[in-house]
Amino acid sequence: MFRRRDEEETSNRSGVRRRMKPLAGGVSVLLLSMVLFGFFHGSHSKDGAVEKSDKHAFRIVTVAKGLDHPWGLAFLPNGDMLVTERSGRLRVIREGKLDPKSIRGLPDNIAASGQGGLLDVALHPDFEKTRLIYLSYAGRGKGGAGTEVARGRFTGDRLENLEVIFRVSPKTGGTGHYGSRLVFATDGTLFITTGDRRQMKEAQNPGNHLGTVLRLRDDGSVPPDNPFIGRSDVRPEIFSYGHRNGQGMAVRPGGSVIWMHEHGAQGGDEVNILRPGANYGWPAITYGVDYGGGKISDKTSAPGMEQPVVYWDPSIAPSGMAFYDGDRFPEWRGNLFVGALKLAHLRRLELKGDKVVAQEKLLEDLDARIRDVRNGPDGYLYVLTDSSDGRLIRLEPEGP
Repeated sequence: MFRRRDEEETSNRSGVRRRMKPLAGGVSVLLLSMVLFGFFHGSHSKDGAVEKSDKHAFRIVTVAKGLDHPWGLAFLPNGDMLVTERSGRLRVIREGKLDPKSIRGLPDNIAASGQGGLLDVALHPDFEKTRLIYLSYAGRGKGGAGTEVARGRFTGDRLENLEVIFRVSPKTGGTGHYGSRLVFATDGTLFITTGDRRQMKEAQNPGNHLGTVLRLRDDGSVPPDNPFIGRSDVRPEIFSYGHRNGQGMAVRPGGSVIWMHEHGAQGGDEVNILRPGANYGWPAITYGVDYGGGKISDKTSAPGMEQPVVYWDPSIAPSGMAFYDGDRFPEWRGNLFVGALKLAHLRRLELKGDKVVAQEKLLEDLDARIRDVRNGPDGYLYVLTDSSDGRLIRLEPEGP
């Protein structure tokens, strides 16, 4: 029987197998074993390896390793970094080294199973004054699990005065499609992606939180200018709906517009521009099919439903997203970077206005699922690889 499985859960090792060429005797078996057990790697996976893109040559530098399925990254004002591990730990990289001790004071109901666990992390816009850190995670509760957001005051080794400011309703069974990216907009409001929890039809029902993007004040209250305020049939926290499983979101530099991406099923990954009150169509319209090839919808467009900026078919299983606006890579400025889990690379998108005019695959030789990508305050690009021995790597320009 066919087992339903999301692209984000599919190991990149299948790609390794496809690249192996059959050789005489048992040599191909030996080489395959060497690849799978880590004895045969290209030089590009090592520190200091240089790659060339269409615009820049860059070095790969490992900042930290030994992370257990890292998911989200945030930069502290003093240069330290926070990294979430899906298994339920919040880690700190202090002065360039991973602290062996994790941060205490996290929620006690984190459901670390399947795609669930401790997920994204974000700093309050006025962190130096408030010391507030926000975490998204799969939270256990009555009825199953669902996306939750909590905040607490960061003291350096723990979170104090932890409070849950949002819980998805309803909680459901299963261990997939939590969404969970966190982004503070330029007006100080907090945007949160939620997944459809594999109940796809509910993404067209804004009477619940499934398959939506939410907009809250920093304390979890509802902004009075949210698009559905005053409607009894729509949850007031909802900014947009008709989403499947958004795992990338970023504010475009130079303005206040937020972009996001989300997983399709088997094909149909999308990058979208968020608009208040908009319906993004899932599952009424889609460019993908269900796992195993089953039809989800025979429509790719419909009146009143938004079209993506770009979509991918076959799926790349996107996760993490960042606009680059630093000075280290001047030819990348304004580009959009998206992590790919299934096809194990970092995707660079060149934009002209709101249109994608070129794409490029980077870091393919890492043979690593890319979970998150961030534009660092130092002008470098930072990437998290998704595995039980995950890495935080930094891309640095090659040359003076």
